[in-house]
Amino acid sequence: MENRLLKTGAAVPSLQVGNVPYNCDVITTMMQENKECGILVFPELCITGYTCADLFNQSLLLQQAIEGLFVIAEASGNILNQTVVVGVPLQYGNQLYNCAAFISEGKICGIVPKINIPTYSEFYEGRWFASGKGIVNTSIILKGQNIPFGVDLLFDNGSGVIIGTEICEDLWVMNKPGNHACMAGANILVNPSASDEVIGKYAYRRNLVSAHSGDCYCGYIYSSAGNDESSTDLVFSGHCMIAESGKILNECIYPQRNHVITALLDVERLNHDRIHQNTCINTDIPYTHVSVSVGYAGGNKLDPSQLADLLKRENRVPSRMPFVPENDEELAQRCRSILQIQAQGLATRVRSTRITTLVIGISGGLDSTLALLVCNEARKLVPEIRIIAITMPNLGNTTSLTYNNAISLMKLLNTEIREVEIGKGVAAHLADIGHSGAYQGEGDIAYENAQARMRTYILMDTANMENGLVVGTGDLSELALGWCTYNGDHMSMYGVNASVPKTLVQYICRAYALTCGNDELKNTLLSIVDTPISPELTPNKDGAIAQKTEDKIGKYDLNDFFLYWMMRYGMEPEKILGMAMAAYEEVDENTIREALKRFYNRFFHQQFKRSCLPDGPKVGSVTLSPRGDWRMPSDASVAMWIRQLG
Repeated sequence: MENRLLKTGAAVPSLQVGNVPYNCDVITTMMQENKECGILVFPELCITGYTCADLFNQSLLLQQAIEGLFVIAEASGNILNQTVVVGVPLQYGNQLYNCAAFISEGKICGIVPKINIPTYSEFYEGRWFASGKGIVNTSIILKGQNIPFGVDLLFDNGSGVIIGTEICEDLWVMNKPGNHACMAGANILVNPSASDEVIGKYAYRRNLVSAHSGDCYCGYIYSSAGNDESSTDLVFSGHCMIAESGKILNECIYPQRNHVITALLDVERLNHDRIHQNTCINTDIPYTHVSVSVGYAGGNKLDPSQLADLLKRENRVPSRMPFVPENDEELAQRCRSILQIQAQGLATRVRSTRITTLVIGISGGLDSTLALLVCNEARKLVPEIRIIAITMPNLGNTTSLTYNNAISLMKLLNTEIREVEIGKGVAAHLADIGHSGAYQGEGDIAYENAQARMRTYILMDTANMENGLVVGTGDLSELALGWCTYNGDHMSMYGVNASVPKTLVQYICRAYALTCGNDELKNTLLSIVDTPISPELTPNKDGAIAQKTEDKIGKYDLNDFFLYWMMRYGMEPEKILGMAMAAYEEVDENTIREALKRFYNRFFHQQFKRSCLPDGPKVGSVTLSPRGDWRMPSDASVAMWIRQLG
């Protein structure tokens, strides 16, 4: 598969202000030590030091800066597939500019002048430097070489990486140069910076980088001047950050001498978000693309095993549960927010239809439990809501564990409790169509689905009789896999769980249990969470659940992993396989490969069920509503996806 994982670095060299040869020696050494980085960014004016002040008017310093630039370029000739960004003062025409120079494989490829020159508070760059605004479509001659120069330069490796530039203050203004660069196609922004440290500035700077990378769907490499610049009145912290689409992947502040932070940027993910979020409009500002050499980590092509090894080596192993936040506080907030969205959506449906009776089937399983919790929360918003909860056991199939949990849950949530035993009705129906009425063993779909449809039949007719709405219970994972009975549990009048994956359903129910303040309800909910997932459509075995869903369709956490990366970022099968191998080290490659094949087959072949889903609230970035985020032909071929997996 094509590899688009880019190792990047932000470097803080140990400098001597005004000592260009010393600084260049440190920079070239750090380049050699970090040659695996496709992009390596050093701080603003690092060749001379940012705090040279009026020394910037000294001819010797400016001449040595040019010499130093060529020293660094020469040193880069021995490093393949790397672009280095360094800060340097350069005279162009009659003025001096604060510049970022791009160096790659022995060549100074292009130079970008800083646009926004701060001259306020502790900053007085305007004393020495002019703004590069308006300098476009031109070049600068240095030591006889004609080098592209201007604010209209993008640096392009020809295979997906396009780099735009901001220099320090450019990040802090309303009209950021990076916005225009990204509109022109840049997916990586670099920022050589010299940002001094005062109380509160660290958090604000961090938020700026995070938000800007999110706004622009880009990678952001920020490298700020280190403590060696701390003289006279200012202290510099060497704050470095590497971000991707709103998330800080790595950072440091007050680092050790000659420190480099690194992170893998996924260019494929960035480009996916660009084309998916089609409000990312193009700019009418003409940019010039300059060729640079930027290599991907591990080479341009990787097999799944190589990808898994790379992700582990570079500390970018994806979470096993991408739908579930790893931070406990964030997870608790996520659970509360989802439940609130679900309840608000249901309350709106009640208000708009003026039907205040909710009819819901309760099995003692996870999904119907969450749906009933949603109904209970909606009742807090619309007090006149009446909840009719119906448990519909089939003696011989339904276990006492799930039955008792269902009864307990309905009582504790103060619902109207009804019970309809479906065994006789199912048997009569099966007899009418010529079925023996007894379970014929594995593959007897008629026997299994007749129960699901009988339950829906009862719910719908009860709703008609009581002037109510049937609340659906099926979740996102079941819809993705088609693990629902067409026109059975597949159908409702409002499906509150339709965009909540199974892995998150479990956590929401557990979180509710731990915060409800009722020990009986807590114990019931925790018992439900710990019960094996089953539709209980086959005979139980000595009173225990015999039909376990994950034995049939695979583990839900793995299926949810596949679903997230396929839907959220459009990842190809081999890449998802490699990522899963990194996340699930204890599972062998062939097992994951076969599970992924099964996932794709089910996802494609069951689209017809998703094409006619009832309404339900969107709660996250991945959802399968045919009216919203996912429009797919029911008869699309899965052949290419399976073929790639071998």
